[in-house]
Formats: sequence, structure tokens, C-alpha cells
Amino acid sequence: MSDRELDAAGITDAPLRQAYLRCRELNARHGRTYFLATRLLPRDRRPAVHALYGFARWTDDLVDEPAPGSTGAADDLAGAESSLSAGLAQGWSDNPVVAAVADTARRYRLEPVLFTAFLHSMRMDLRVTDYPTRSALAEYVHGSAEVIGLQVLPVLGTVTPREEAAPHAAALGEAFQLTNFLRDVGEDLDRGRVYLPADELAASGVDRDRLQWCRDRGRADDAVRRALADQAAVIRDIYRVAEAGIPMLHPVSRPCVETALTLYAGILDRVAALDHDVFATRATVGTPRRLRVAGSALARAWWVRRSPRARPQTLVR
Repeated sequence: MSDRELDAAGITDAPLRQAYLRCRELNARHGRTYFLATRLLPRDRRPAVHALYGFARWTDDLVDEPAPGSTGAADDLAGAESSLSAGLAQGWSDNPVVAAVADTARRYRLEPVLFTAFLHSMRMDLRVTDYPTRSALAEYVHGSAEVIGLQVLPVLGTVTPREEAAPHAAALGEAFQLTNFLRDVGEDLDRGRVYLPADELAASGVDRDRLQWCRDRGRADDAVRRALADQAAVIRDIYRVAEAGIPMLHPVSRPCVETALTLYAGILDRVAALDHDVFATRATVGTPRRLRVAGSALARAWWVRRSPRARPQTLVR
């Protein structure tokens, strides 16, 4: 199946094919919901999404899980940045993840500033452990998530000017990221970080110490549940902004994005069903639910690809 994706995308060079396969494997292993949604794209567009995900995942892991024998996350991240810079300039790299993302950047004419912003946020993770306000958090989220939506947008294609769809694509990345932050408060605390605005938590009488106390107990108290419910409401508003951009996408890409949005928003539903106690159990969307959503989207994708409206000349890149 993956060979057919590479064939459809016109990727014929053997080392480059292996590079894309490496990124696909990273996506399949670490981003189950994202990978499932990607399967709804036409074959020729999947490798680029895998490459962008693979680079983001690989770089994020350098920060959180330095490799054995590493001299430290800062050096690893500096090495990744240097490799990317050379890869973008030369169109190739000995690092398979960088090789794939450099090729994708060339094919879709992605602006280097998007990668610069991403790496800036990764460096923030080395020194920033708390965010006093939402505007402070927004700086991090722009590079860690919004730019991912902007990178993927040319791959998805639009039927409107791209700049019109861009704020909605950025909002989608932001919503996904904030959903993860809400669900994973405990895991992030274990890494010494809190990705929730401190001033908004304080309005409910919550601070880092209280979150840690709940983490240690394995159960959220009433104040923390109220604070997290308020955070969930903010995220739902961002999902609405993102959803408004779906009609701006090329028809063949809409089932993919609709599915990803539905499944990620479903995590918020699970958090709500748990009374916003993210410490007692991890909020996940069950396999039956994921398959139902994906199955319905697959039928829509099949129909759209055979519709005259899906012809390539309607695509704006």
C-alpha cells in the first residue's frame, strides 16, 4: 500500500522512498488518529503529510527523549536544525526524516519561516516550564502547532485563495495541540511542564502545586475539574474556527480533515464524560468510534474522488 502511495506521488528515487517510508512508520506508530485520517487523502498526498508529521515527531522526541549517548537535548536540537537548513538548501540529507521533509518542502514550496517557528518552539521546551498567560502560551503554540496546519495546507489544497484558508488551518493545529495539553496534564507534569495559562487556572484557585497534588493522588479535585472545564470551552471555540475552514479545502481533502477534527474533538467529549478528571484515566476515543467515523468518511472520500468537482484543475496551491 505504501509503495502505491509513493508511486502516485511520483517519488521514484530509492533512498528517498525509504526516507518517506521511515516517516510513514513514525506516523503510524505515534499518531494513530492522525494516521487514520491521513488514510482518507488521495494516495499522492499522503507521503507529504507523513513527512511533515515525521519531522515534527522526530524533533519533538529529541527534546523529550534524548538518544542514548547524546550530549543533551540542546545539542541534539541544534544538530537537527543544522541538518534541516542544509537539507532545505541542498534538497537532500543523509538523515531520512530530513530528506523526506526537505523534498516535501520543495514540492509544495513551503516557506522556511514555518520550520524556523517550529524549531523556536522546540527550543522553548528546553527552558520554559510554565506559561503565565494565554498570550505567552500562544507564542509556543504558534510554532509547535499552528505552523503544522499551515505546512499541511498546500498539500490539502484549497478552492479559495490560500491566505483565506490559512487562519482556519492554523486554528486546527492549535485546537489539536490544546486538546493534547488538556488530556495530558499529568504526563506533562511528569516532564516538569504545565501547558495551561496560569492566570486562567488561578481564577479557579488552581496552581501548579495543586495540579501536582492531584497528579500524586491520581484524582482531580473540584477546583481542578472546574478549571479544566473552562479550558475545554476555550478549545471548543477554536474547533469552531477550524471547522469553518473545511469548505475552503479541496473536496478530496475534506473527509480527512473532518475525520481528524471529529476524532480530536471526541477527546474533549471523553474528558467531559470523565467530569474533567484527566488524572484518573487517560481520555481516548475508542476503536469502535474511530472506525465508525473513519468508515463514514471513507465513503464520502470515495464518492468525492469520482466526482467531477474533484478534478485537479479546481485546486489552488
